[in-house]
Amino acid sequence: MGYVLGFQEIDRNRVTVVGGKGANLGELSRMDGIRVPDGFCVTTDAFRRVMAGVPAIEDSLERLSYLDAGDRESIRVLGARIRQAIEEAGIPGEVAAEITGALTRLGAHDAYAVRSSATAEDLPTASFAGQQDTYLNVVGPAAVLRDIGRCWGSLFTERAVTYRLRNGFDHRNVLMGVVVQRMVFPEAAGIMVTADPLTSNRKVVSVDAGFGLGEALVSGLVDADVYKVRDGVVTDRTVAAKRLAVVPDPAGGTHHQPIEGERQQRPALTDARIVELARLGRRIEAHFGSPQDIEWCLADDGFRIVQSRPITTLFPIPDAADDANRVYVSVGHQQMMTDPITPLGISVWQLTSRAPMRHAGARLFVDVTESLASPAGRRAVVDALGRSDPLIGDALRTVLAREDFIRSVPDDSPATPPAGAGPAPIEADPAIVTELIEDNRASVATLRRDIETRSGPDLLDFILADFPEMQRLMSDPRSYQVIMAGMEPAWWLNEHMQEWLGEKNAADTLAQSVPHNITSEMGLALLDVADVIRPFPEVVDFLRHVEDAGYEDRGFLDALVEVPGGRAARAAIDSFLDKYGMRCAGEIDITRPRWSERPAALVPTILGNINSFEPGAAARHFDRGLREARQKKEELLARLRDLPGGESKAEETARMIDRLRTFSGYREYPKYGIVSRYFLYKQALLREAGRLVAAGVLRAPEDIFYLTFDELHQLVRTHEACDRLIRERKAEFSAYRALTPPRVLTSDGETFAGEYRRTDVPAGALAGMPVSAGIVEGRARVVSDMAQADLEADDILVTAYTDPSWTPLFVAIKGLVTEVGGTMTHGAVIAREYGLPALVGVEHATRLIRDGQRIRVNGTDGYVEILTGGTGETGAR
Repeated sequence: MGYVLGFQEIDRNRVTVVGGKGANLGELSRMDGIRVPDGFCVTTDAFRRVMAGVPAIEDSLERLSYLDAGDRESIRVLGARIRQAIEEAGIPGEVAAEITGALTRLGAHDAYAVRSSATAEDLPTASFAGQQDTYLNVVGPAAVLRDIGRCWGSLFTERAVTYRLRNGFDHRNVLMGVVVQRMVFPEAAGIMVTADPLTSNRKVVSVDAGFGLGEALVSGLVDADVYKVRDGVVTDRTVAAKRLAVVPDPAGGTHHQPIEGERQQRPALTDARIVELARLGRRIEAHFGSPQDIEWCLADDGFRIVQSRPITTLFPIPDAADDANRVYVSVGHQQMMTDPITPLGISVWQLTSRAPMRHAGARLFVDVTESLASPAGRRAVVDALGRSDPLIGDALRTVLAREDFIRSVPDDSPATPPAGAGPAPIEADPAIVTELIEDNRASVATLRRDIETRSGPDLLDFILADFPEMQRLMSDPRSYQVIMAGMEPAWWLNEHMQEWLGEKNAADTLAQSVPHNITSEMGLALLDVADVIRPFPEVVDFLRHVEDAGYEDRGFLDALVEVPGGRAARAAIDSFLDKYGMRCAGEIDITRPRWSERPAALVPTILGNINSFEPGAAARHFDRGLREARQKKEELLARLRDLPGGESKAEETARMIDRLRTFSGYREYPKYGIVSRYFLYKQALLREAGRLVAAGVLRAPEDIFYLTFDELHQLVRTHEACDRLIRERKAEFSAYRALTPPRVLTSDGETFAGEYRRTDVPAGALAGMPVSAGIVEGRARVVSDMAQADLEADDILVTAYTDPSWTPLFVAIKGLVTEVGGTMTHGAVIAREYGLPALVGVEHATRLIRDGQRIRVNGTDGYVEILTGGTGETGAR
């Protein structure tokens, strides 16, 4: 292959040959009606040829791969060394000859733009926008050759290296092509995106425009005119004062030129031109099959397109059966797990869930469109979801304020959800809870026994046949009745105690140390594990070095028994895992590593418990909560009896407290039953995957995580390898990690985060939803991974979300702040159980609060105040 290819020889499939930008330009040049300035690409073979001539670079690349993305100084020094070596190496004669030959054919002394085009650039999953260099108005072969060398070197600028490190790209696997394109000297230029950059609405085209070359806008030198187009109509315009333009210099390069006064306020484009440009954008978007970020120029008789790349920051839209407007609500925000879920995890959740689920961006959503169609349905959905998460409620109200978005139907329409009150109230009978738990335990025990002997297609058939049993347990009317019987008294108590006594969130204290809360019991059980280990210093020292020793999975448990006291320690850990080992962070995804698979994840918490607590802490913790709950009950009843009509109020309140304490603990058990089954499914599926690996069908057992359940079923039946599909799914999943799922999403792609719209929050404080009463000050510990948490008694945990796997940390902290959650999600329930002031739904808390800052959490009124500075690290652990 030669070192130069003309645009007409290139299409979108030549990324490895000419880089992402070059491949897209070649594809654009083939489209009828799209005018692309002529040019050619210097191929990645030329880059390889240069790199091969500088063997000393290899050592620097090796060192670069081990750097942390935050080590800016080392990145800068190593990157500069590599760039210097590349630029000093010069361009080999045969490469230079092909380039000058191509220039001669186009016009050797014309002006050109010389642009970097890396193989990891302008891709559907990573744009790399602005990471490498561009040179404009380059005149003459010598200048073009010089700037091609600079483009090659720009692959190792600090910003480009840092971007690759953060996005998991291997420096050795990224190659550089270079685009050489005839310069356009436009009257106006700018950027067009075929989705609204602020709202993500796919039906809106947004155009930024300015005078002269587009470099002024791209580099942020000037404010741009901003135009919005929807359905061929300019719907919004902001005309900026454009004081500067970047224009070509007669000697080559560019310079800044002031714009005279009256012209500064003149629109860069007429409405007719704006609509024409938007139509071109829609054609390009349709051709590439995804929303595009397009650079354009207006010169002489029309528009020229000089670049188009996919927009990689948009959250995908769930697939729908029709083109009707739809509203989707995030499942992850309700399940306290907003991380991406693998294809197998998504499909299993869809197959086992009671509600129809959609998925996009490796997250799950519920389509609530039909429920929002009628007045009664709207009230029910917004009230229910808004009570749990006020931000979801506000987001839905914002959507509904657009009266034409959802087709309205009367309340008596079939689309309206069945009317009717909630389940009938039940009296405080503990036997009901015991029966439900025993039914669930017996069902899981039967599954554990019967699944052991299954393999091949029979295993997949067996699991599929077991899903209805899980659904039976989840939809048991008695189970729902008990859950509501624990929630409704809390709502009643909070409302009436504030009305009668002026006391906020009284139910929070009353709900401490309730029976049958499997999740809060788990946190206390790990304190008991610490009690067993504490007397053995050799075991404690061994555990402190588990991470450094690099044990695989359960390997440290086998080594533990060789340490004095190790057998007792192992027995205590094994006992804990027998009951709770199916849990893990993100446990609604069946493919996540469970504690039984990676018990080392528990070691930091065990060590923290050993250091922070005395023996018997679990019992004391439970007893204290029980005592405080009883004292609060007595106090409230005494105060009520002093009111007019106090005896009847106290009697009704006592009944509500008894119902709260009898039933509220059960709420955590159904999910425990779900993840217990998930772990049994997963173990059996991995055993089957091991057989597929042995048969040469799969490369690794975990590859099954990137197939749906139906695809896995087919694979087990046919043994037809699907390596390519698995590789594509892995790359897609990796890209989805960078996306933040919205609380509410529409079929137009518009995202809604919701607002609190409160006026009672002190200046500078961060608003959130109060879920566990009390005010506490302490050191903020911003934690992204519970296995890396290093918490002390004065600490307040700040994190994106918590699910049940985080419970063991709750015994060691004095307060909680999360970005995601609601009144009855895990963090809220356990915070109340443990008596921790807590706030959930604090938008961007892990970015706005720095690790080590002194903060005050008001779990009664719903805000957090930042009192002092911290380390500046956020989300690092």
